[in-house]
Amino acid sequence: MTAASKKALPGRGLAKGLAVTLRTMTRRSVTAQYPDAPPDLPPRTRGVIALLEENCTVCMLCARECPDWCIYIDSHKETVPAATPGGRDRSRNVLDRFAIDFALCMYCGICIEVCPFDALFWSPVFEYAEENILDLTHERDRLRQWMWTVPAPPALDPGAEEPKEIGAARKAAEKLAAAQAAEAAQAAEAAAQPDEPGQPTQPGQPDPSDQSGRREGDA
Repeated sequence: MTAASKKALPGRGLAKGLAVTLRTMTRRSVTAQYPDAPPDLPPRTRGVIALLEENCTVCMLCARECPDWCIYIDSHKETVPAATPGGRDRSRNVLDRFAIDFALCMYCGICIEVCPFDALFWSPVFEYAEENILDLTHERDRLRQWMWTVPAPPALDPGAEEPKEIGAARKAAEKLAAAQAAEAAQAAEAAAQPDEPGQPTQPGQPDPSDQSGRREGDA
């Protein structure tokens, strides 16, 4: 036994625990008046999963990676005509059904992490209880409604490196703006140059050389 343990009084840990209990008992209890007062949820609350249908390409990654198999997806293929003459038609997947059974979902977030096109998001909504367990399977229309409750992403760290996607988009926008400015400058220079002699005149206007020749012939 050490010297510190010899000096410790018996029951010291019990006394500390009872002191915490007594301090808590003397405090005034605060009751959250739910549902009259909505709770202040943290920004990364896992309520329900919202769907942004426009970003979904029916790649089936979320359904394959779901450990509970609670995501149901149906789709069909459509033929897209070629954009240019002589091109080849393309086929694309069209989403017919996207449903999540929240009675089976364990809110692990794997489907959101593996989605390569940012079609799934966490929504802080948690008031979706149903009297029948079968009604906890929500279709894409309901998942789409929850999309408008998704909070905005947090601001980036000022010292962080610029994302590659944003940098590529910014460079493309700058290149396009420079090309448009160059075209506008060339058009302005062409408009500012005076018409040189010998250039064809506009329809309906007499040619000055013809008029001079006619005057000499008349004389």
